[in-house]
Amino acid sequence: MDYLMGIDLGSTSLKALVYDLEGNAVAGGSRPTEQFHPNEDQPEWTVWDPRQIYEGTTAAIRDAVSQLDNPRDIKAVAVTGMGMDGVPVDENGQWLYPFISWHDPRTVPQFQWWRENIGADKVFSIGGNPLWPINSALRILWMAENEPATLAKADRWLLIEDFMNFMLCGRMATDYSMASCTLLFDQRKLDWSDEMIEASGIDRHLLSEALPSGTVLGEVHATAAAATGLPEGTPVVLGGHDHICGALPVGVFRPGVVLDVTGTWESVLTATEGPVLHPELREMGMTVQAHVARGMHTVWGGNVAADMLEWFRKHFGAAAREKAKERGGEEWDHLIRQAEKAPVGSHRVMFLPHMSAVGCPVVDQESLGAFVGLSNTATDGDMLRAIIEGLDYQFRDIVLAMESGLGINMERFIAVGGAVRNELWMQNKADVVGRPIEVPDVTEATPLGAAILAGIGVGLYQDEQDAFDRVYKAGRVFDPDPENAARYDKLFEIYKQLYPSLKAINHQLSAE
Repeated sequence: MDYLMGIDLGSTSLKALVYDLEGNAVAGGSRPTEQFHPNEDQPEWTVWDPRQIYEGTTAAIRDAVSQLDNPRDIKAVAVTGMGMDGVPVDENGQWLYPFISWHDPRTVPQFQWWRENIGADKVFSIGGNPLWPINSALRILWMAENEPATLAKADRWLLIEDFMNFMLCGRMATDYSMASCTLLFDQRKLDWSDEMIEASGIDRHLLSEALPSGTVLGEVHATAAAATGLPEGTPVVLGGHDHICGALPVGVFRPGVVLDVTGTWESVLTATEGPVLHPELREMGMTVQAHVARGMHTVWGGNVAADMLEWFRKHFGAAAREKAKERGGEEWDHLIRQAEKAPVGSHRVMFLPHMSAVGCPVVDQESLGAFVGLSNTATDGDMLRAIIEGLDYQFRDIVLAMESGLGINMERFIAVGGAVRNELWMQNKADVVGRPIEVPDVTEATPLGAAILAGIGVGLYQDEQDAFDRVYKAGRVFDPDPENAARYDKLFEIYKQLYPSLKAINHQLSAE
């Protein structure tokens, strides 16, 4: 039996899953990803400990391997995970400083310097990046300014997936999708940008060789074999950025297909034949990255999503919690039943989903969330449904912006992530956007995407299409209800007025 392993380094957990060539998970292991706050004077500073990342990942791999009759059935492994967090290592590969987490705000001064001296327009025109404080290059600048002696010892700056690959096989390299996160990559050349490197003053030697996803990097060496249980000599294949890897098993590597990944964040992603670096995409907060599918790029935009439902549950879910205790079931089951009782339009209650600001297709870090249309007859079910509707109006807004910016019509919509378990949300999304939403029968699309890249790298799949044809499993399709869709067409026009109407008020409140 031939198996493939996908290793997923996420912000919440470190996972290792083993799949057969039809995409069925046959074994797995997981460990938590632990945040650390090492500076008492700066309690908001947040890091990942390289030792914990390595030991947690190797423990997850051991768990997965131990469930197999013959570990040599694993024909290749590939790593995926979060995008921008990196670690400096010396010439012996020893880490010199923790990973600065994407949660960490310390790089705001470097962000401001970059914005003023290089500029957001220049950044996007070369690398396709919106300018965010968490971009990798800003971490390097912070080290240069605040830990110069440590950075002087560094031989490479390894992104978190590249660090794990190095620990497995001893080779330092990165893939195009991960390099796209740094501010230092040229999307047209698919190589490091001389212009960005010169403008930033960052030493090019710190940057590893950039290669296509699916490239065989090397083999699991003896030390890694002892730590993981993987057989020595197992091929290690270059994976890629997590949400882009997740596009492979559901077919989002062809233009016209949209992947909607909804959990704490919602990301809306489509594939393009080459980088589309139009200024209007930057103005709408879109990101352009190299795809893990060879010869392709992605355009995506996203915002915080389910975190707002969690806010509602935390502060307004007391009655549902009591019902769950008395009658059984999950707290969310009772909350969703309340929302299901509310009609389309939530009895005129409407929600602006900007509780964590907004990044796409409106870019405004000072915007705030809002309920409007409240009356003394509004219920908690109306408010919860209004949050779901507001998130789906925002999804429709991103889709329409993407279609306008790319000049194409989206043909298919695929949804994955934790939200697909919420039938009300999925049906409402289809009704609001007015198009069918497919929910394939796939769990853990991200590590499966990494496993597919491992299989392509060692020739077990001919290419992305061959892999998709073998692993894809159709699930449920949520078709829009024509009557509801017509009603939402009208309500969407009202929703579009919320942000401009509240912008000045929210900016004044943000300044308080």
